[in-house]
Amino acid sequence: MKKTAFLSIVAAGLAPLPLASLRAQQAPDISAKQATTTIKIISSAGARALVDACSAWAEQNKQVVAIAILDWGGNVIESHAMQGASANSIDTALLKAKSALRWRRPTSETNQRVRSGENLAPTFMRDFPQPGALPIMVDGQIVGAMGVSGADGEKCAQAAIDAVFKGSAASSSR
Repeated sequence: MKKTAFLSIVAAGLAPLPLASLRAQQAPDISAKQATTTIKIISSAGARALVDACSAWAEQNKQVVAIAILDWGGNVIESHAMQGASANSIDTALLKAKSALRWRRPTSETNQRVRSGENLAPTFMRDFPQPGALPIMVDGQIVGAMGVSGADGEKCAQAAIDAVFKGSAASSSR
């Protein structure tokens, strides 16, 4: 008998909702243009130009780096390790870029917040808040991130962003 009573209660809970209730749950009537947004993304050519500019800066400053470029959704668009870079350097650059993208700030800033105890979330969210990555912002919109493993990573990334975007992009390191 207990089983029958339970099934009756469950069946009553699954009864169709009144039509007025369903109408209240429908999305408002908006146009397709209102339901979408335009986003900027880093092109393959732009990502390659960032890698080339960062590599040139590193060579000029006698440094060896590995670089990872992510789009706004965290997808790898380009990566490169200079000759002599350590075996784990691409992975490190990628982890740094992901952290800069998630927190929308240079990883050096996130690192300072973790060290001061202000924000410990990156330590348990599988982030890598070590200096060396910058988010890339164009017209106030995040378009991706650039992670650099080795030497002066954030300086290298900033030099590349400045060279490629010629002042139309920013990171929050300024």
